[in-house]
This record gives sequence, structure tokens and C-alpha cells, in this order.
Amino acid sequence: MVEVDGAFGALVRAHRQRLGLTQEELATKAGLSVRSIVKLEGGRIGVPRPPTVRLLAQVFGLTGADAEDFRRCAAGVAADPPAGGRVGSGRVPAQLPPDVSAFTGREAQLAALDALAFAAADQPTAVFVAVVTGPAGVGKTALAVRWAHHVRDRFPGGQLYVNLRGYDPARPMAAGDALTRFLTALGVAAEDVPVDEDDRAARFRTEVADRPLLLLLDNASSAEQVRPLLPGTASCTVLVTSRDTLSGLVAVDGARRVEVDLLTAGDAEVLLRRLIGARARSAPDAVATLAEQCARLPLALRVAAELIAARPEVTLEDLVDELQDQRRRLAVLAAGEDLRASVPAVLSWSVRHLPQPVARAFGLLGLHPGPDFDAHAAASLTGAGLAETRDALALLVRAHLAHRTGPGRYGMHDLLRAYAGAHAEQPGEARRRMFDFYRATAASAVATLFPRAQMPAAASPVLPQGDRGAVSPVLPSGDPDAVSPVRLVGDRDAVSPVRLGGDRDAVSPVRLVGDRDAVSLVFPVGDRDAAHAWLEAERAALLAIVAEAATSGHPAHTVDLAAILARYLVDGPPADAVAVHGLAADAALGDGAREAAARDALGLALLRQGRPATATAQFDRAEALFADLGDLAGQARATLGQGLAEGQRHRLEAAAARFERSLHLFEQAGDRTGEARALNNLGLVEERLGRYSPAEAHQQRALVLYEQLGILLGVAAALTDLGIVEHRLGRAEQAAAHHRQALELFLDGRDRLGESWARNGLGEAAMAFGDPSTALTHHAAALAAATIAAARDQEARAHLGLGDAHEAMHDLSSARAHHEEAVALFTELGMPEADGLRTRLTRAPEEGPR
Repeated sequence: MVEVDGAFGALVRAHRQRLGLTQEELATKAGLSVRSIVKLEGGRIGVPRPPTVRLLAQVFGLTGADAEDFRRCAAGVAADPPAGGRVGSGRVPAQLPPDVSAFTGREAQLAALDALAFAAADQPTAVFVAVVTGPAGVGKTALAVRWAHHVRDRFPGGQLYVNLRGYDPARPMAAGDALTRFLTALGVAAEDVPVDEDDRAARFRTEVADRPLLLLLDNASSAEQVRPLLPGTASCTVLVTSRDTLSGLVAVDGARRVEVDLLTAGDAEVLLRRLIGARARSAPDAVATLAEQCARLPLALRVAAELIAARPEVTLEDLVDELQDQRRRLAVLAAGEDLRASVPAVLSWSVRHLPQPVARAFGLLGLHPGPDFDAHAAASLTGAGLAETRDALALLVRAHLAHRTGPGRYGMHDLLRAYAGAHAEQPGEARRRMFDFYRATAASAVATLFPRAQMPAAASPVLPQGDRGAVSPVLPSGDPDAVSPVRLVGDRDAVSPVRLGGDRDAVSPVRLVGDRDAVSLVFPVGDRDAAHAWLEAERAALLAIVAEAATSGHPAHTVDLAAILARYLVDGPPADAVAVHGLAADAALGDGAREAAARDALGLALLRQGRPATATAQFDRAEALFADLGDLAGQARATLGQGLAEGQRHRLEAAAARFERSLHLFEQAGDRTGEARALNNLGLVEERLGRYSPAEAHQQRALVLYEQLGILLGVAAALTDLGIVEHRLGRAEQAAAHHRQALELFLDGRDRLGESWARNGLGEAAMAFGDPSTALTHHAAALAAATIAAARDQEARAHLGLGDAHEAMHDLSSARAHHEEAVALFTELGMPEADGLRTRLTRAPEEGPR
């Protein structure tokens, strides 16, 4: 028997639970057996008969598109993608934080959330939004997470979570950044995330439309921060926590508010007894007093209980007496004038009883600006050895003054971080050590992840192996002025003019003050997995570190970190690169060389965002600064960037002129690598203009230069670009040979972007040979590689080739589907190929039978 996919069973269960029905009640309403419902929800029944599906849809109140999607799911057919953009990978996120241990009380609030959610079922078109509000430290997040775990089975579409850091005084999360995280979690490629926040919000609503999804927005500061994150369909449920009442969200958006106040005295005492154990049961009066001294706040109660448990030699009464000393209590944090919510009274007490080195470490860790950190970063702040730092972190976790965010990683509640940072010793020196650590370790990781190619000793440019022409911007040895290129995703030949400013030794490992053996993380040559894992784990922290360096008066660290991270950021959201290089450009004002390099890198990042006009302004400023310095190679790089911007606007003649000028400047500067890259770009533009003879000559010259320099991925790029020209000239055999050679080099270099170009070229050559079956194979592989590399132009080219191959094989329905996808992509990219293909589609014959 063919069994249904578990997705339909999960959907039936979600609708049943939405209505508050038991399996028996659903069976009765639908006229089915209970056994059938059990098997259906468990995915253990054959494809249900249409009458059964109709009966269930009627019970669930599904009509129109909802009923059709329900039927299609039952038949195992994917629903049509929503309008307005391509859907993501279909992954199901499960981002809820772990439930809180020893959760106590809050029965009324949990019941209120259940009642509100049940009542919302009567409004089939409205999104249910609940706001959990109350004072700082009252346990809003714990309540929200507990309820979310309780109802998670109702949301087979997944659960999304984000800490909006609404009350972080320096860095609350922008709604646009939260949307980027959500879209990425839903499987949307980084390059597909829209630039504009409104467009990003619209894409998010499209991705989650009619999807049973739970959204937990933690620690929001205002209705304005939340509104862009709200879905548009009633299949989604939104839970928001905030210290603010969010009156606007209630009044305008129909949110329902659930108030969370202090624990009742009874619940606070129960929580203490659960956490402390037998000693609490033998001293009930002390427990009652301690509950009031802790303001009946869950956070404070947990910190106090951990300290009591850690001091078995002291009686509970003695600890209560110690806390009575008002002179030892600190000022109220984050609760305004409400003394009932004073967390610092307990924090000061807990920190005071830590060993002095651990208390000092606690204060210094509050200076870390990122969402979390590892023991190496913590050691850079404290200046202590790694083993000592790990011991301190373990004590802080046990004392609830820090928490684990993942294996080997730690974080702090925002109140704790603010309190700790305000009491840090010598914060300026600690920040400098932290910036040094991240600069050195990031340099090591990037250099390991993108190792340099083997080159003749006479070749001065230091070029790494890796993505197509892509190199690490870190130059720890060799000529400090040898700036190497970075090939942009979607832009096949973009130069990244980055170099480390200041002390060249800044790229070497940093010894941590206080322990000669405590050195920064060093990645052995070839350990690319470790380097990649570190960069991915630290990505958010690195972005925060750059911002912190920029705002705390460390311009050299800002510029150096931006340069080091330039190659790595190419593979992530363009907005990250724009932010980092924008900070670097501002930090470098007054330093011509650094500012020119930063603005050139910023221009490339803006091109990845699809903002050629803004990018051109940065390239123009960089060119002027390079000219003032007499830096011909720098001028050439900025001019090449101008050409890329013109090409992105499809001003091909203007682009050709810019590339011609950059070529002359590279020649004058004696930069042979730059010459090769300018020739490569010039050949691409000449080919697009239909001038095949000069295009072929430029690519052949570029090929010779790349071969002489030993730049294998450059050789591959010139070969496949030469193959494109030969295809246009009708030399299919030569084109195929060059594409095959290029493909081998791209595969050796793990360059997905280049692989997509070569495979598309092989597909086009196969069609020229009259072999559409082989063309299908090559274009399908090209599409897979282009999707991974987010190379949208090559995705479009692959779809065009697939459509042509299917058409040649008389599969007209498949041909049309691929051609329509190609038109959509070409149109989105503003490429003229869209017009010709659209005309072909209007003249195409009607689809035949499948």
C-alpha cells in the first residue's frame, strides 16, 4: 500500500488541535472511525479517498485556496508557490529555545494564552498575536517558551525565534535584520533576500503564507519593531514578549495582551524550595524572607538559590541577614522607579561572593558586544589563561550569571551584561585585547579557508586558491602592497582592493596578557573545516565587534577587520558587507590609502546588493583618493569597479571604456594580475556586444597572463569565457574542449560559481552538436551549482538551456516551465535576454499532452 507523506497527517493533526477537538470528536464530526483518524495522523494509511478529504475539509472549515491546498497535500502534490517571488528550500525551522527547568506557577497566564488562541480560531483570516508583557526579569521569556513548547505540535510548518534585544541601549535588532534571519531559516538564499525592508517583509509574508507557523518575537521594544515581522495569514501565530505594554500593537493590530507580574509569594517560595532542596524545607521563614528580598523575580530567585546551594557551610538565615544590609545593595537596573523589580540587589550579592578573579571576569565579559562568545574570546577580555577562563565561565554558568548558548559558547542576559559592563575594570585595555584577538584569529581563519595558490617565486601578487579568482584580503607575508582580487558572487570579476593597515604584525597570533601560553585560536594549514566552523559561529559577534571598534575609538581595528573579513563576507548577506565596509570607510576618513581601499570594497558590496549607482559614487571617491596618492594600481581597481557598475546597468559601451582604461592603468603600474582581470572583463563585454573577434583576442591574452602567473582559477575563467566566444563563432568542438578544461580546474578549486559557467557552456555546446539529452545533464548540473553559489545570471542561463533542450525533445510543457523561469530571472536582473525569450514564448505552440 502506498502510504501518505507525514506532512498530510501533521496537517490534519494541526487543524484538529486548532479547533480543540480530540481524535474521537473529529471522527464523530467527519463520520469516520477513530482508528482511521489515528492512522491518518500517524502517516500509516494509504492515500485518503477524495470523499474522506472533503469531509475533513468541511469539518475544519476550509474553503477556496485553503481547501485546494488541503486536497493537494492529501494527494502528495506540492501546493503552488505563492505569488511575488520564488519560495525557499522548504526547510522546517525549529528554533525554540529549550524549556526552563523547575518552571513554577503562571497557570493563569498559560490558561489565558490557551483561551485566546482558541478564541482566535473563530476569526479565520486574522493573525493571532499575543503580547506577553511585564517588568524586567519577571520571566516573560520563560512563560512564552513554556507555552510555545506546549503547542508546538499545532505548527508543523515550524517555529521561528528571535531575540530582538529591544532594551539593549546600543544595539536593538532592526526589523530588517530579523527578517533576514527568518528568510534564511526558511531556506531563502542570501542573494535572494530583498534589499529594501518593506520588500523583505513582503517576501517573508509570502514565504509563510498559509503555513502553520509559530513565531516567537522575544524582548521587543516597540510596536514599530514588531509590525514588519507580522505574517499575513491566519495559519501563523505570533507571540511577543516585551517590557512595554505595546499599546499600539494592541489598538491597531488587534494583539491580545497577557500581563505577567511578580510571582505570588507562594510560587516564589515553591521555586526556591525546588532549587535549593532540603535546606529550604528546614528553614521556611528564611525562604519566605529571601523570596521578598529577591522581589519574587524568577531571575533573582534562581541566582540566589544557586549561590545558597554553592555555600553549604552557611545557614540560610545567615545569608538572609547578609542581604539585609542596604548599604551593600546597588542602584536599581532597568526597572525605573519600581523597587520591587530590583535585580542588582541580588546580583551585587552574588558577584560579591564569587572568587575575585571570577568576579573580575564577570565584569569584563559584559564588554562583549555580540550575542555570545567562546572561551578564547572570553580569555582575550580577561587576559587570563584559557583553562582559568573556562573554570570562571563554569562558575558563572552555575551562578546564573552567564548561560550556555551552544557547545562551548556562552552568553549573558541583557540586564546581566549591562550590569557587568558597568563594573568592568580597565575597560579600555580589555576592549583592545578583544579587538586584537578577533583581528588575529579572523585573519588566521580566512587565510586557512581561502589558502593561496602555489606561484612562481618571481610572482609578486599573493593569490589564494578558492572561489573563482577569489582571494583572502589578508597579507601576512610577502609584498604588503600586493592586493589580490575577489570574484563576487554574481559578478564574475570584481576586484577587492583590501590590505591590512597599520602594523603588519597585526595579522599574527596575539598572545593574551597574563599567560604566555594563552594564545589566540590558530588554524593549522589545511584545516578548512575548523576555520569555516569558527567563522560561522562568530559571524554575528564579528559584525558586532566591527561596530564596537568603530564606535569606541579604534579606527585601525575597524579598518583591518573589515579588510580581513571582505572575502568571507562575499558568501553571506550583502547587507553585512555593506555595513562593515561602510563603518571602515567612515573610520578611515583622513587616511587616504585606507579610505580608498575601504570605499572600493564598499562599492563591490553595494554591487552585490544591486545598487550600481550608489556603488559608482564609492568607486569615484576611491579613484580620486588613489589618484591623490599616485597609486596607479588602486586607480585601476576603482576604474574596474566603475566598469562593473556600468555593466550591471547594461551600459555595455561605457563598461568597455572603463575596462579599457583600467587595463592601461594596470599596464602602467606593472600589475600583470590586474591586466589579466581587466582583459577578462573586457572580453566578456565585447562578447555581449557581439564583437567576437576582439572578445576572443582579449580572452586569449588573459589566458596567457593567468598561465604565466600560475593563477589556476584565472586560467579556468579565461578558458570558459573563451569557450563562450568560440560557441558564438560556431566552433562548437573548440568551445566544448575549453569548457571541459575549465570545469576540471573549477572543480579542483571548489568554485561553484565558475562550475556553473563551465557546465552551462558544455550544455550549449551539446545543443550545437544536436545532443539535447547531454545538454539536459549539463544544464541541470549548472543549475544546481548556480543555486548554491547564488549566481542568478547563471541560474537564468541554465533554465534557458533546459528549456531549449526539452523543446528539442518535444517536451513542450517542461520547456515552457523552464523558459518562463528564465524570463522571470532575466527580467528581475534587468537583462535584455528577457525580451527575446518572452517573444519566443508568445509564439510558442500550445502545450501538448503530458
